[in-house]
Amino acid sequence: MSGDGVVEDLLRRSAPLVLGALVRRHGRFDLCEDAVQEALLAAAGAWPRHGLPAEPVAWLIAVAGRRLIDMLRSDHARRLREDTVAGDPSAHRLAPAADDELLHPAVDDTLELLLLCTHPALSEPSRIALTLRAVGGLTTAEIARAFLVPEPTMAQRISRAKATIGAAGASFTRSDDDRDERLTAALHVLYVVFTEGHTATAGPALTRLDLTAEALRLTRELHRLLPDDGEIAGLLALMLLVDARREARTGPDGRLVPLAEQDRRRWAHDAIAEAVDLLERTLSTAALGPYQLQAAIAAVHAEAAGDADTDWRQIALLYGMLERRSDNPVVTLNRAVAVGMADGPARGLAVLDSVADDPRLRRSHRPDAVRAHLLERLGDHAGAREHYQRAARAALNQPEKRYLEERAAGAAGFTGAPRG
Repeated sequence: MSGDGVVEDLLRRSAPLVLGALVRRHGRFDLCEDAVQEALLAAAGAWPRHGLPAEPVAWLIAVAGRRLIDMLRSDHARRLREDTVAGDPSAHRLAPAADDELLHPAVDDTLELLLLCTHPALSEPSRIALTLRAVGGLTTAEIARAFLVPEPTMAQRISRAKATIGAAGASFTRSDDDRDERLTAALHVLYVVFTEGHTATAGPALTRLDLTAEALRLTRELHRLLPDDGEIAGLLALMLLVDARREARTGPDGRLVPLAEQDRRRWAHDAIAEAVDLLERTLSTAALGPYQLQAAIAAVHAEAAGDADTDWRQIALLYGMLERRSDNPVVTLNRAVAVGMADGPARGLAVLDSVADDPRLRRSHRPDAVRAHLLERLGDHAGAREHYQRAARAALNQPEKRYLEERAAGAAGFTGAPRG
């Protein structure tokens, strides 16, 4: 890893520790988060030139703390003018200066910070943006680039999210009544970030490696904090198994290579082994949940020597179990593929028909891609061509669009699943 890479990794690992320490001491999440971002930017400029400080976290806390005090004084002066008129006796109080307890926090608040960023009052896009900035340490510009929106738009989204948290009176505590709900939301945020990185919704590249790497890093951190949680372990195993196929998903020219045609020698087998071990330990000690089921499905794919050796019947069974635990039509689309491979394309089409009119799939290219795949296996090449063309028109990711156009143009011998 280059010197700049070492600094970037250190800053991102330090960001939640610094922000957690400031929020625990001062409250005012909005001001603390702004102060931490300024400290991260200062470090990104200073550390590569002058070398790493002896205690990077303490350095960041000190710099962020000074900036926070400046912000608090400015805010205090404004409030003083307002509160003096109202006769508020607390108007002259100001936050205490930093001390050794603040500079060297004994408590890792990463989990509490993640739960704060996934507060129920926030929309999903706001949860994602705030998590990547506050817990991930990404700048607003980096997040905006990741989700293909202008930086001012992302800045407004983050600003509104912080204001919403403040207005909701969100607490920084380990005893919230909605803790389980917020942990579920946090896992969903990490899953969405990883999924967007694995196959970008739009743009010229199939993947966004910055997003998959960040989702993996944060999920590892969450697993470190809560090692006995089965769904966290399941999500980490799922990410490792899916990301293990990354190098084989595209050819030298950037074209998408579907799962059935991938060179499995290019898969990251150390990541697969880590994930399978993690999953086996989890399944024996924790209640079965959706992320563990998805990881189990990915493990069946990973452990097959080749596409012809894949146990599609087991995959269809696992998708059926997942379907009963989630109200998600995409799960049914995937089960349709598995059933089509295990029991024949006609059975798969029957499963697909059960969600054909689901409004949540209206803008997705996946239903037409799955139908085309099943029709092609059934021998209806004209029908397959029509639905490949429909899917290609709806796809926004350029490698996926090109792949679907190629399927529409020709090859009748395709027998694999429609995505990698």
